[in-house]
Amino acid sequence: MPYVFMLSSNYAAAQQQRQEKDFFQNEEDNNNDDVQCSLCNSTLTIFDAEAGEIVCSKCGAVIQDNIESIEKEWRAYTAEALRGKERSGMPTSLAIHDRGLSTFISDSHIDAAGGMISPEQMSKIRRLQKWNKISNFNSRAYTRNLKNAFALLSRIKDKLSLTDAVTEKAAYYYRKALTKKLIKGRSIEAMIVACIYTACRELGILRTLEEIAKAANTDKVFAGKCYRLLLRHLKIQNLPLMDCGNYLSRTANNANISEKSYRKALEMLSTVKKDPISFGKDPNALAVAVLYAACTKEGEKISQGRMALAGNTSIVSLRKRFADVIKIFP
Repeated sequence: MPYVFMLSSNYAAAQQQRQEKDFFQNEEDNNNDDVQCSLCNSTLTIFDAEAGEIVCSKCGAVIQDNIESIEKEWRAYTAEALRGKERSGMPTSLAIHDRGLSTFISDSHIDAAGGMISPEQMSKIRRLQKWNKISNFNSRAYTRNLKNAFALLSRIKDKLSLTDAVTEKAAYYYRKALTKKLIKGRSIEAMIVACIYTACRELGILRTLEEIAKAANTDKVFAGKCYRLLLRHLKIQNLPLMDCGNYLSRTANNANISEKSYRKALEMLSTVKKDPISFGKDPNALAVAVLYAACTKEGEKISQGRMALAGNTSIVSLRKRFADVIKIFP
């Protein structure tokens, strides 16, 4: 019976490090093939990564020394040790008010290790704190606005489970709006909702303006005005239209509709989208109405209130769009 050996994480990490070392060694050997020894005229050389030297393998003479090594100066045999020894730092992000690049100097007398700062270093620390406050004084209002806006952006991201790409795009639009002074006289919440909705439209994420405004606890009407203002001043054009089929799938999952009714709704929706009566209508409300009509035709009982709740729309909108669907499928 054959045996199956499972590689442990320690052995896998060590094997990967060994392969990387062999790769870099081969690359250096290939790069040094044209190096010739001045004593024996041999081109067979060896690169010593620890000493940073190129040595002739025939006579042992050192051809070059003090070469910068591209290998790591530390070793890690586990994934945790590898993450703990990385020194790349936090990645930059537009959703952070300082983009993750500024340095914060605390006013406390305790260092990073938890120990008290010595009196000899206290004067230097005080001077650094003073110049840090002076450097941030001129952009205090700008920074305060970004802090409040991106704190709200982070909360909306957690509530709606948005991706990092959406938040980065929304933060980019908000920074441009703040630079053009579109925030003046308007609420930060409404402008953040407008930026998130614009990013969702651009990336094809199924989020309505009402959902985002509800998560931000702001007025959706004023958020819609900020959205149109954003499109006009930032010259955002050719945003992709949201497909009704995506709304149809989400509503069917929320309402636990059967597969038979869902397939019937897909067939009806393909016909409805070609009819002029559907032009200019809300795709979400239209998808909910088509799904409700499919359930009615297939004999699946579901109330209009439950269907409207699953589709995140009102009963009035459902009834109006359902009346349009009935005209196409009498």
